[in-house]
Amino acid sequence: MDLGGKVALVTGASSGIGRGIAEALARQGADVAVNYRGDAAGAEETAALIRAAGRRALAVQSDVGAPEEVERLFATLDRAFGRLDILVNNAGVGGGGLIHETSFEDWERVIRTNLHGAFLCAQQAARRLIAQGQGGRIVNISSVHEEACSAGGGAYCASKAGLRNLTRTLALELGEYGVTVNDVAPGMILTPMNRRAQEDPAYLRWAEGQIPLKRAGQPADIGSMVAFLCSEAGAYCTGGTFFVDGGWMLTWPPV
Repeated sequence: MDLGGKVALVTGASSGIGRGIAEALARQGADVAVNYRGDAAGAEETAALIRAAGRRALAVQSDVGAPEEVERLFATLDRAFGRLDILVNNAGVGGGGLIHETSFEDWERVIRTNLHGAFLCAQQAARRLIAQGQGGRIVNISSVHEEACSAGGGAYCASKAGLRNLTRTLALELGEYGVTVNDVAPGMILTPMNRRAQEDPAYLRWAEGQIPLKRAGQPADIGSMVAFLCSEAGAYCTGGTFFVDGGWMLTWPPV
C-alpha cells in the first residue's frame, strides 16, 4: 500500500481515530497535514509521530464547519505542500439528546461539524484534485450509526446518514476525474470520544460480548482500512461503505 510522494490531509487528527489514520498513512509513505480545532498539543503529538515515521507533517488549526476557516486551511496546505492527493474527513462530534428535547444550537453544532465540515473540505479538495488531473482519494469517516439509529443520538445519526449519501454523490461526480470517494463506518473504537468504554470495565465487557470478534476496535484498525482505500490496492473501490466494526452490524437489529 505504497503512498510515497502523496500528500494527505486528515481532519480531527489530534487524537483517537484521526491520529490512527494519520499514523497509518505516514507509515505507507504519505506526508500528512494534521487538522485540529482546539487541541494544539495533541495535534503536535500526532505530527511528531508522522515525523518519526520519516514523513513531513504540519499541524493546522481550523474549525471545519466554518467556510472561511476551511478556505484558510487549504490555502495553508497549498503553501506548505503545493498539492493534495488524499483527504480524510474524520472530524466529528457527538451529542444532541432526544429529538424533542434538543435545542437547535445543539442540533446545528453536530450537523455543522459532522456533515457541513465534510462538504466544505471535500469541495476544496475536489477542486484541487480535478485541477491536478492525477486522480485522488477522499475518505469520509462515518459510523455504524449511519444505519443503526439510537434513541438520544438523533443529531449524530442524522449527520452520519447524510455523510453516507454525500459520499455516494461525490463518487458519482468525481469518478470521471479518477477520484475515488468512500465511506468508512467504525463500530466501537477505544478513543477519547468513547470514554465510557474506557472507564467502565463492566460496560466494556458487556459491549464486547455483542461483537462477533469479541473485542473493541483500536484506531489502527480504522487506519489500516483508510490506507488500503487510499492506495492503488483500493483503486477500483468507490461509493462504498466499509464497516470496520468486528462484525457488530451483523447483529443489527438485535433479535
